[in-house]
Amino acid sequence: MEKRSFAEGEWLYEIGPKNNVFSLNLKEVWRYRDLLLLFVKRDIVTVYKQTILGPLWYFIQPLFTAITFTIIFNNVAGIQTGKVPSFLFNLAGIVVWNYFTSCLNETSDTFKKNANIFGKVYFPRIITPMSIVITNLVKLGIQLLIFIFFYVFYLLKGMEANLSWTLLLLYPFLVVVMGLLGLGLGMIISSMVTKYRDLTFLVSFGVQLLMYVSAVMYPMGLIKEKLPQFGWLIEYNPLAYVVESSRYLLLGEGSLSLGGFVYTILVSVVVFFLGLVVFNKTEKSFIDTV
Repeated sequence: MEKRSFAEGEWLYEIGPKNNVFSLNLKEVWRYRDLLLLFVKRDIVTVYKQTILGPLWYFIQPLFTAITFTIIFNNVAGIQTGKVPSFLFNLAGIVVWNYFTSCLNETSDTFKKNANIFGKVYFPRIITPMSIVITNLVKLGIQLLIFIFFYVFYLLKGMEANLSWTLLLLYPFLVVVMGLLGLGLGMIISSMVTKYRDLTFLVSFGVQLLMYVSAVMYPMGLIKEKLPQFGWLIEYNPLAYVVESSRYLLLGEGSLSLGGFVYTILVSVVVFFLGLVVFNKTEKSFIDTV
């Protein structure tokens, strides 16, 4: 959108297609920051507006998932989690995994869900997926409070504290990387959904399968030890490194691979810019196919 003066015409702005598919249009996003905040507020308020338990679902979902994983994978299957309680081990992985899946699932339907708005009024389309990523930070913050509560609980019960405050400073960076990866994949899928509606159904199923090869409910080294022939599924999965790093930063359990961390950053940045290119190209013509 190009600003025009009154001397050149009778309008202030001229709306036209983007020429640069890599553009994030940050100046324009900043100009529409009130709309971005409005979308964030809308997403927070309306998600559980007509539910009985409301925002309590933010607490219930990670707790029940962690309990289920603890019973099935630790108590029944016998997966060991070192000196860390199994429940806390699972919760540390689930919190960051939930942030990724929320960003991916909710952005993967952007064009289809917002077709009516996109077809009637102009604003930077990238605001919509960005608002979802920001909204999910609120959910992540609430779930981290749950983790802190149980962390303190287990400390009072005698658990040894392995928390490194220096390393913990890396955690926000880890969240940014997870957000970029979820946003990038979500923008790619949302662009493809405009033509291939079946992808909407495949995403939820695919995310469930992806969870099992992302070391969410077991230590990353376990697969390499027990099933070395499938170790490459973990080795080349950037999500596994994020989950493993999350547990290491929060609990001191597992490992923090510098090479894996750099690999994850590179993959996330590439996926994000690829998603941005596809998203910017799709927004010019999606209204004809949705």
